[in-house]
Amino acid sequence: MQTLDTAPKLWLNPQPQIPQTILATHAAVDEADARLLRFAPLLAELFEDTRDTAGIIESPLLRAPAMQRAFHDGGGKGSLWIKADHALPVAGSIKARGGVHEVLEIAENLALAHDLIARDSDYRDLLEPRARELFSQHRIVVGSTGNLGMSIGIMASALGFHATVHMSSDAKPWKKKRLRDRGVEVIENDGDYGLAVAAGRKRAAEDGRAFFIDDEHSLPLFYGYAVAARRLARQCEMQRIAVDAGHPLFVYLPCGVGGAPSGITFGLKQVYGEHVHCFFVEPTESPCFLAQMQAPPDTLRSVYDLGMSNRTEADGLAVAQASLLAVAEMRSRLAGVVTTSDAAMFEDLATVFHLEGHVIEPSAAAGFSGLRALFGTDEGARYLGANGLQDKMADATHIVWTTGGRFLPPDEHVRFLDTAAGQRAFNGATAGAVSY
Repeated sequence: MQTLDTAPKLWLNPQPQIPQTILATHAAVDEADARLLRFAPLLAELFEDTRDTAGIIESPLLRAPAMQRAFHDGGGKGSLWIKADHALPVAGSIKARGGVHEVLEIAENLALAHDLIARDSDYRDLLEPRARELFSQHRIVVGSTGNLGMSIGIMASALGFHATVHMSSDAKPWKKKRLRDRGVEVIENDGDYGLAVAAGRKRAAEDGRAFFIDDEHSLPLFYGYAVAARRLARQCEMQRIAVDAGHPLFVYLPCGVGGAPSGITFGLKQVYGEHVHCFFVEPTESPCFLAQMQAPPDTLRSVYDLGMSNRTEADGLAVAQASLLAVAEMRSRLAGVVTTSDAAMFEDLATVFHLEGHVIEPSAAAGFSGLRALFGTDEGARYLGANGLQDKMADATHIVWTTGGRFLPPDEHVRFLDTAAGQRAFNGATAGAVSY
């Protein structure tokens, strides 16, 4: 059996960075963007936390000056920002983008087919009893480690669908409770993410009125995530962040099955082309995307094939087999993959709380290891050199994309902080002293 070193690392994509579209299309991203706008008035009615943004589910782009000083103590490495998807309304994670979008697409298609709306209708009509009666005749099913299930279950239930979420053994109890409190059926599985997805797929196939949302193969999920890139571009313009040949943009995205970071990267490459450099970050025991990117063509590879446990406190990243759709789209777009330890995620979770005041889950802290790897490894230096970026770093922008945190119970966050403090005491280390 082939094995993969579990030490944290930066792997650089050897494929030429000339984006090639395999299945996804930019026209479909346009349609996803328009669909989310059509549904915005309805979302504002359903979810109080979207009313300040008129029903648009979006997170702020935030400066992180204290974290910048902690990471860039020598200066000359550019500015650091946080794309705060840990604060997204409805589900409190990046999954609110793709998950909500696919549920809305299902609802829209049903409503159009039954003449309940036209595309120029006020979509708040779908809150009326006749629409809810239609939706109640159908079930939406998904398999999840936690956050995707939260977004899909909450959105589907709010519209009147029956919602079933098959949760893996990695899923946190508070996420299951949050779903059940909103009328979502939660089925607990003893196995990992892949088994939860398989169970959900089987359940949906047995029900002629069920829709299965497939995190491994879904284009509607992918397009919902891709819309985020256009919104980020508008935020960069508002913040006067230049992205061009002299001002490169680096984006660090936590990666589980790969759909969310791949959709965002697809969109960012459309907007910024060669001037944006996207890195995925995975746990050292669950680097499924790295495993598949390194696999020979037409070969399926899981982390179990490489002798890894797939065990991590970053529950949203505990995935053994990557989405083949996502891998196909990223072969010509992704700059590289970083692997990081749970210890580093806990350390960065605590540091971002103490320095910037943000409450995030371990998986949401993964992106900071991407920044560390770029500047702290030989591979990072090689990437900058090969792309002619060394003398442009003072004018670079680094965005760490977070996910998961808004609805984290206080006692869970305290446990995370205690874990980080215990690590420091055990190692005799200071905050931020995780290296590659």
